[in-house]
Amino acid sequence: MVKIRLTRKGSNKQPFYRIVAADSRSPRDGKFLEILGYFDPRKSPQTLQVNIERVKSWIERGAKPTERVEKLLSKLM
Repeated sequence: MVKIRLTRKGSNKQPFYRIVAADSRSPRDGKFLEILGYFDPRKSPQTLQVNIERVKSWIERGAKPTERVEKLLSKLM
């Protein structure tokens, strides 16, 4: 099953997240299928950029977003 979820990037105590489509069996920061956007919680205001068309395409194909990604996407839609 494909999930739309966050992967953590950045150094210690300076997180930066990518929103990716990944197989649910792969580890959090492991292999992914496509980068769909990013989220930077450290900037003021928080930065969120997502390719909505690609997210909708993945959801139509059966991908499920995680709870956190659903909350972030609800801000954009």
